[in-house]
Amino acid sequence: MSLVDDPKGNWNGLTFAEKGVSVFVVLAALALLLSLLTGRLGPTYFLYLVGLAGMYALLSLGLNSQWGFTGLINFSVAAFFGIGAYGTALASASSSPIAGGYVPLVGLLAALALAAVLALFIGIPTLRLRADYLAIASIGLAEVVRLIVKNQDSWTNGSAGVRGIPSFFEGWPVLGTLPETMPTLVFGSGPGAMVLNTPFWQALLNVGLVLAFVVVSYLVLRRAHRSPWGRVLRTIRSDEDLARALGKNTYSFKMQSFVLGSLIMALAGVFYAHLNLYVGPGDLNPITTFYVWVAVILGGSGSNRGALFGGVVIVAIREGTRGLPFEAAPLRLLFIGLIIVLLMRFRPQGVLPPQRELIWPGTVDEAPEQPDSGVRETKAGEQ
Repeated sequence: MSLVDDPKGNWNGLTFAEKGVSVFVVLAALALLLSLLTGRLGPTYFLYLVGLAGMYALLSLGLNSQWGFTGLINFSVAAFFGIGAYGTALASASSSPIAGGYVPLVGLLAALALAAVLALFIGIPTLRLRADYLAIASIGLAEVVRLIVKNQDSWTNGSAGVRGIPSFFEGWPVLGTLPETMPTLVFGSGPGAMVLNTPFWQALLNVGLVLAFVVVSYLVLRRAHRSPWGRVLRTIRSDEDLARALGKNTYSFKMQSFVLGSLIMALAGVFYAHLNLYVGPGDLNPITTFYVWVAVILGGSGSNRGALFGGVVIVAIREGTRGLPFEAAPLRLLFIGLIIVLLMRFRPQGVLPPQRELIWPGTVDEAPEQPDSGVRETKAGEQ
């Protein structure tokens, strides 16, 4: 047993890994607070970073429900993200070549419907086969979707992208006009003054939106993970033949898991479109899929908490390197590669593996006291 997994190493019920994550979060929060107070980081940009972290957390949760729960290898994360972004953009943007002008809620429903149809389209012919066929098909799907978005001008405006996307709450009572009606607040003076103006309040609404998406997705997946449905998915990932021998329709369960994860990824795309107010073919870059896979592996496959943590770390690496005094873009992939190497060497199960998530808290609280050592060692000591 490693030191990390030793129950005697727990402090206040937390493992050393959880303690380390807590320390990381506290230090990161203090660094951000210091940057805000010194004026190095504007409050509006800070909320933008929080929104990006929430977006990557959604993408990681979606992939985790496919790979972490069921063992489905999906390399088309960027495709479902793009379907979500373009689905809502084409329904609500003023420059949409198809429809446009609908309220963002209609765009949200359109994006989710498109993602579900695309997941069924790719899942029906591949999920009956081995996992590597899904991996190959998903790579092809991601490239097909990107090329269609880039070249089909009559559908997507091609390389020009879609502009004129409204904010998600535009047209809503109260929330639609809230940023303009809020007062401008100034804290401090000089270049380092903290100004809370209309863009800040708009960014705050965006953060509220992504947090709502993340909380709902997390609660649904946590409940599903501990349910009989989730136990079947974990059995399929461990030994699909065993699950089939127990009378389970593994094809149906895999399809449900694949569609659920795809819908969560599309939610991330919907948020991005209404955050950025523009979507283009570059947003479907395959590097997005790579980042999300790293986030899931970093946090721990099958762990919802780990998916959230991994998404935040990826944004910290991507955006945190922008403030360095030298060109750090080539170093981002180096940092991420170094993380993967260290994980595979010292923590292959991820930083926050899912063991704790699979047990209802009441079960742990009501469990009788167990001996600190094994039964044989206890009996030998009594003799």
